[in-house]
Amino acid sequence: MATKKAMEVVKGLDLQRCMGRWYEIAFVLSRFQPKNGDNTRATYTLKDDGTMNVLNKTWTDGKMGFIQDTAYKANPNSDEAKLNVKFYVPPFLPIIPVTGDYWVLFIDGDCQYALIGQPSRSSLW
Repeated sequence: MATKKAMEVVKGLDLQRCMGRWYEIAFVLSRFQPKNGDNTRATYTLKDDGTMNVLNKTWTDGKMGFIQDTAYKANPNSDEAKLNVKFYVPPFLPIIPVTGDYWVLFIDGDCQYALIGQPSRSSLW
């Protein structure tokens, strides 16, 4: 059996430069996303403590759905762009916290395009 190559992660990401609204243009379906979502976007806002507020929105069958998350560096002492995102399910009654790994695998110099994946290789945006 062939071993998988280690995923390379962006280093030295300037989070402040990359805040704002990001649009999803392609993805590998994850269990947390609707199959027929449209106009999916995430808005990132950096907080004073270095964590980020994340507001995800998508439209399904003409109705907007959203979930608010908190993102933070998996290891604050590392320069790798490995983020954890914590959200609650169900979003309308926040009971169960769920944390996912979101690794920045590529980002262009102007923070216009990014490739985000998970170490499990089960999701990609």
